[in-house]
Amino acid sequence: MPIGPTDAGAVPRFAGPATFARLPRLDEVDRADVAVLGLPFDSGVSYRPGARFGPAHVRASSKLLRPYHPPLQVSPFAAQQVADAGDLGINPFDIAEAVSTVEAAADRLRADGTTLLALGGDHTVALPLLRSVARTHGPVGVVHFDAHLDTWDTYFGADITHGTPFRNAAEEGLLDPRRCLHVGIRGPLYSEQDLTNDEVLGFQVIHTDAFQTEGLPAVVERMRRRLGTGPVYVSVDIDVLDPAHAPGTGTPEAGGLTSRELLHVLRALVGVDVVGADVVEVAPAYDHAEITGIAAAHVAYELLSVLATNRAKD
Repeated sequence: MPIGPTDAGAVPRFAGPATFARLPRLDEVDRADVAVLGLPFDSGVSYRPGARFGPAHVRASSKLLRPYHPPLQVSPFAAQQVADAGDLGINPFDIAEAVSTVEAAADRLRADGTTLLALGGDHTVALPLLRSVARTHGPVGVVHFDAHLDTWDTYFGADITHGTPFRNAAEEGLLDPRRCLHVGIRGPLYSEQDLTNDEVLGFQVIHTDAFQTEGLPAVVERMRRRLGTGPVYVSVDIDVLDPAHAPGTGTPEAGGLTSRELLHVLRALVGVDVVGADVVEVAPAYDHAEITGIAAAHVAYELLSVLATNRAKD
């Protein structure tokens, strides 16, 4: 039977292990169905730094998570073994080496069939994670929750940054161009060409305005129709949330989703073949009262609950 979180009735929540949701460490279990891996890296950011401290902040903000998910009627830590794999040691001075380090670690952790849930870190880390997933599953569908497209070309001549992972992934053949979309895009762009280039790479866009004009059920239906069948990678940039719900991030944009809207849409991924996920761009130096950390912890919990529900249906 899976080992679950430390009993809050025996050890108060402000004590106990400093792991995600107070779960066991990876070295404390025989194997894990899902490993939560911290990626403390932010050398790819273009504005505010600080996401290297995101994994520790999300873990600290996850102590109130409980073992039963009422809407999905699932116990995500009992239905599957979830363990915390700790933080990966990543070179903060060399982006190419950092990307290689993340890719190798993902391959290693996933070798026995473990699903990886990564806590960033900036969005650069999505590229090596997608490389690892595609090595196993072939080109995958992607649902990318973000205020920004992240399919831009270069920044100051740099090819790999937090604004380029999905352009690189598409050009490397890691993505199924028939099953990729962005959710939550908003704010000014450099030009109309940004959207044209994005479409060429195979992405559709569900703008934040759709949540207001079409409603949540319509957004969910569009997402599910686009993802179709086959393996899907889920990438959540916490700045998809409005700054009122996630101030602690590097590139905030007004007019974003509420945390409630995001959690509902993620819950709708039940039945989708989710093969990996990340939650990135939490920058605790700009957070207040753990608002962003708590939101990110619940996003991760929602993804774990989706994986557990899917596992129970298999």
